[in-house]
Amino acid sequence: QVQLVESGGGLVQPDGSLKLSCAASGIFFRFFAMGWYRQAPGKQRELVANITSGGITNYADSVKGRFTISRDNAKSTVYLQMYSLKPEDTAVYYCNGRLATTDIWGKGTLVTVSS
Repeated sequence: QVQLVESGGGLVQPDGSLKLSCAASGIFFRFFAMGWYRQAPGKQRELVANITSGGITNYADSVKGRFTISRDNAKSTVYLQMYSLKPEDTAVYYCNGRLATTDIWGKGTLVTVSS
């Protein structure tokens, strides 16, 4: 079964940190470009970061220097390490996998940044 399952979301205080994980199954993970997107209430889904099959990374300007995306092909897992979290980072975070015309989404994990 093809699926992406996110974990690691939760409630964190401003300036805190969280690490999200996305475990893939049913795909040749190492060949997929992987990404993290987020959608805040009332807003459109936006790219947070992505990583190619070769390990090249790209970040939204709003998270550069605070978030790090990485992947472990042996575990078929992509990570998003988030530091210095701000209230505006509050959103549902979605994992995405893409290869040619194949586009896979997880169900999301909620991150809430609040004191």
